Amino acid sequence: MLNKIVLIGPPGAGKSSIGRSLSKEMDMPFIDSDSEIEKIAQKKISEIFVDDGEPAFRKIEVEVVSKLLKDFSGVIALGGGAPMNTEIQSKLEKSDFPVIFIDVSISQAANRVGFNKDRPLLLINPRQQWMNLMSERRPIYERLATDTVSSDSNKPAEVAKIIREKLVSKL
Repeated sequence: MLNKIVLIGPPGAGKSSIGRSLSKEMDMPFIDSDSEIEKIAQKKISEIFVDDGEPAFRKIEVEVVSKLLKDFSGVIALGGGAPMNTEIQSKLEKSDFPVIFIDVSISQAANRVGFNKDRPLLLINPRQQWMNLMSERRPIYERLATDTVSSDSNKPAEVAKIIREKLVSKL
């Protein structure tokens, strides 16, 4: 049986909500790497970006994600930028657990994210920034993913069921 499932994708894809639903579907614990980073740093990610800069955030992110990929059993939702790090990419490529790319259109992502201030990379011209991020990140998400599921027009629980069905059919 599976002991780990990793969700990757852009801001607004619904990785955290889907991850919580998937953890119930699969009867596994759930963890969100961004929430873990906030716990460890004792401040919001947006504050880390402002106070310490993106490089400091990415350093903490690599440490936290590497530890989760090694030690945590359950469903892991990674922050949108985590798979861009080559060290994390290498760990995902060498893994024997499913890596699911949660794909989403910009119109759906815009509705969900509302392009708010807690998304530091989307502060200035959020729609354009999101599209720029995706043009850079999509090929990496697709390369790392063992499967892709769209979260457009589906509630998190529905996406979780689709993922579970795909995973169970491969066992």
